[in-house]
Amino acid sequence: MTLALLFPGQGVQHPDMLRWIDEHPEAAGPLSAMAARLGPDWRAHLADDTWATSNRVAQCLMTGTSLAAWRALAVHLPSPVAVAGYSVGELAAFGAAGVYDDETALSLAEARSQAMDACAAGHEGGLLSASGVAPAAVAALCERLDLAVAIDVAPDRVVLGGAMDALADATAELRSTGADVVPLKVRVVSHTRWMQAASDTFAARIAPMSWRPAGTWVVTNLDGSAQRAVTPLKRALVGQIAATVRWREAMETLAERGPRCVLEVGAGSALSRLWRTHRPDIPVRSVDEFNSVSAVVKWVSTQLDRAF
Repeated sequence: MTLALLFPGQGVQHPDMLRWIDEHPEAAGPLSAMAARLGPDWRAHLADDTWATSNRVAQCLMTGTSLAAWRALAVHLPSPVAVAGYSVGELAAFGAAGVYDDETALSLAEARSQAMDACAAGHEGGLLSASGVAPAAVAALCERLDLAVAIDVAPDRVVLGGAMDALADATAELRSTGADVVPLKVRVVSHTRWMQAASDTFAARIAPMSWRPAGTWVVTNLDGSAQRAVTPLKRALVGQIAATVRWREAMETLAERGPRCVLEVGAGSALSRLWRTHRPDIPVRSVDEFNSVSAVVKWVSTQLDRAF
């Protein structure tokens, strides 16, 4: 019985996300650690898009709610064969793999967002998702407009990062060619060279920390490799802040672990849709598509039973 987990990044949070986690005692730990940073009325504020998409809020929100969802589910499901987190989702993935506890995960989300916000101060930038663009066209666009590939999603799909005026020019140009272009609800130029100072600050924060080897394979953003040892995991978590997220490679590595089904643990279903396109032979669902723990468990159990 093999299950793999995906943990989403920021930008997919919404007012109705994961309401079922509020009822479960197993979710109380990460929710309490998150509420200590965002306030006990965090759910009431989710309708405020400015608040919910701020870097400080979004990174803690995604880390806390994803871990809360997994803690509620973990007592009913088999241990995963591998986990992967998308961008800040790596913090929750490391926590689910037993590298550190939930309080540490939330403290790291707080430290990561602070380092990135400080680095971004005075430099207005963002991210842009572009689909239907050939790699050569992406390279030429980045060279001409001083943009960078923040996330390598698929052969014809990337997330670009850079200054807002450059992204506006890229949007107009890409749409004129028929590409599908979507500005993301992210206010910093994550996973690009402009975040190097944030990466350095975060590296200093985690260097002295005592982590545990992962209890399962963690597929990293930095190079798509599967790791368990502490040193490469620290290197990967630090490095991805200022380097391209190799999500396409990460999905392939996760598939090589041989999961019978995949569960996206967190808000939204963006990673599920990507997985379905990449590996339609391996069933996938997002926990945000369900209304209860029992419904999620039933789906996973059904998929694992069908595999035999």
